[in-house]
Amino acid sequence: METTPHEPKHPRELVHVPVSVSDRKGLLDKSAAAGIPAMPLLGKLPLRRLIPQNLHSVLDYQGALTVTGVGLLSSPGAFRTAGLVLGCSGLGVSLLTDYRLSLFKLIPIEVHEAIDYLWSFGVIAAPFLFGGTRRSRLATWVNVLVGASTIVASLFTDYRAQRGVQWVRGQPTDLGPVGG
Repeated sequence: METTPHEPKHPRELVHVPVSVSDRKGLLDKSAAAGIPAMPLLGKLPLRRLIPQNLHSVLDYQGALTVTGVGLLSSPGAFRTAGLVLGCSGLGVSLLTDYRLSLFKLIPIEVHEAIDYLWSFGVIAAPFLFGGTRRSRLATWVNVLVGASTIVASLFTDYRAQRGVQWVRGQPTDLGPVGG
């Protein structure tokens, strides 16, 4: 009797995950149980999928809180406002993204990835555009480091959705079955 490997008819078809794989838990989980792999952004990004999604999620919260803190500690003005807006928006996006460590799963993971890049460039640019460089070199460096580290992390994150939320019907969120 010949056996042929199961080929799913549709990318959203459920794939059986062995018990040994589904038992893995934690921030460093990159198994199939960790979620649905995201479609590549622009067909190319991320460059490699080395950082597990759960670890990246923690880094998102940490970066957003750091930018918010820098904004709160800055003297009143445009840079302070920009820091608060960027920090709170980063927190909001993280809380609403379709990944394991969010409160509500509303934003597709691919959209979150694009926002990561845009948010990071905004965090880097804020001190230069809104007078932060003249007022506080420390705040400028913190913003640049948070923005740059988020870009680097995004280039190497294994983005995974928890539910496969989509904004456009007919476009699959995942890459298909994981494994062979």
